[in-house]
Amino acid sequence: MTFDNSKTIISLRIKLFLATIIFLAYVVLTYVAKLINFPLLGISDTAWTLILVAIYLFIAFLPVILSYQFVSYSDDSEKIVFRYFTAGIVGGRKNSIEIDKRSFSGYKIESSLLGLKQKITLFQRFNEGVATYPPVYISALSREEKSKIIKSLNLFTKPE
Repeated sequence: MTFDNSKTIISLRIKLFLATIIFLAYVVLTYVAKLINFPLLGISDTAWTLILVAIYLFIAFLPVILSYQFVSYSDDSEKIVFRYFTAGIVGGRKNSIEIDKRSFSGYKIESSLLGLKQKITLFQRFNEGVATYPPVYISALSREEKSKIIKSLNLFTKPE
């Protein structure tokens, strides 16, 4: 099975782009062209600006707060492969975890922020002990995608 969450990440980038365009249009129409008359709906220009700034910052920083990552998962070969990178305002370094299915030792899923921020940590057996890989944040995955990963990983987890 192979899949990634590229559609979710593209949607996120489009929403941020649209929020930027709307915010800039508001600033230009309000403060440069002075085409919007205030008070608008009984709210001053300062209040509208603060509301729009708050909404824009929420849209811009929510992926950072929830640690959204592009995640690609594959178990089609002899290895379990996770490829991932941060998908916030500034993209992060591309990372990859490749674990031979025979030495895969298990995984652990942890949640925080009322279950909105989730990460999965993978383990691999070696002669010297068990290696723990850095966590992969799966917050940006759909419930169905998370379920697919868990079912797949459970196939390769050997009881000890």
